[in-house]
Amino acid sequence: MIKFENVSKKYQDGFVALKNINLEINKGELVTLIGPSGCGKTTTMRMINRLSGPSSGKIYIDGQDISGIEPVELRRNIGYVIQQIGLFPHMTIEQNIALVPRLKKWDPIKYAKRVDELLDLVGLDPATFKHRFPSELSGGQQQRVGVIRALAAEPDIILMDEPFSALDPISREQLQDDIVSLQEEIQKTIVFVTHDMDEAIKIANRIAIMKDGEIIQLDTPDKILRRPANEFVKGFIGEDRLNQNTPDIPFATDLMHKQVITSSPKRGLAEAFRLMKEKRVDSLFITDKSKEFLGAVTIKNVDENYNNEDMTVSDIMQTNIKILTADSVVTDVAGIFHGSDIGAIPVLENNKLVGVVTRSSMMRGLADWKHNTGGNE
Repeated sequence: MIKFENVSKKYQDGFVALKNINLEINKGELVTLIGPSGCGKTTTMRMINRLSGPSSGKIYIDGQDISGIEPVELRRNIGYVIQQIGLFPHMTIEQNIALVPRLKKWDPIKYAKRVDELLDLVGLDPATFKHRFPSELSGGQQQRVGVIRALAAEPDIILMDEPFSALDPISREQLQDDIVSLQEEIQKTIVFVTHDMDEAIKIANRIAIMKDGEIIQLDTPDKILRRPANEFVKGFIGEDRLNQNTPDIPFATDLMHKQVITSSPKRGLAEAFRLMKEKRVDSLFITDKSKEFLGAVTIKNVDENYNNEDMTVSDIMQTNIKILTADSVVTDVAGIFHGSDIGAIPVLENNKLVGVVTRSSMMRGLADWKHNTGGNE
């Protein structure tokens, strides 16, 4: 949906705001950009609607380079919510929400209906609120209107720049709940800038933690809490949050065999059959010299092609197979095994084979983990 490709931003005074950013945001995903002041999070977001331009690199939306899209047209197709709310004080709530649909020349009946739908969506009765002016609403109500105004023209992308930071804690928490429930219903692609780690954890599908113009870690809230990339991320998350989220579920690395029977892709089928028989396994995992994972062959594959003396395992290996990463958790493992006849799942770290999980190793690993930690499945 949104792709940053080697994007950098350098100002005339020599300050480098962004350093070679590579980032992909999937359709329907809510990604938060977070980090200390001056880390580049707002600059990154503002590049998506060309309020700021890169010094180098490209930004794509649905595969199209946005530098070739006229900025005003681009912005009319991207919702934008800011901290200051930005409602026009001389316009009614209805007029504020309908502004972009009117600029896009929607039929008045269509956008009037859209206003009512959106007010209902955030719990503001249209009959009560649409004829009021912004000054007649509370801060939280104004910010709700700011959010739905960004939705009015049905954009696929919404940018939100610290939209709730000026609100009192109660209003802020309510709006965080609203955005979570709203996103479940509308499934827009949302880029959300915040400086509040609790907010990011609560609302995001993935969090990009930034420092000095670089993305230090990009992952789900759960995986960032479980496996912070470095000391900076640990410090930014905070000890309290980390202590609340000590691992209470085993990872694939806790459940795997580290000794894996592997084969070179050049091995002949007779050699592969002998190795499988000797090691009493029904699968071989194929790696290159640097342990990069290439694929797998089963004893059934070998048996079906055994009479072809010119074949090697690379000719019959399967590449489209289920894998685990080092930070996969037991539920990921169980999900692959459930309802399938898969006997072994390779575990990769930076595309290198580090182990294999079998059904028996999973059960042994769970038993050992429970014994050592007192954990529960």
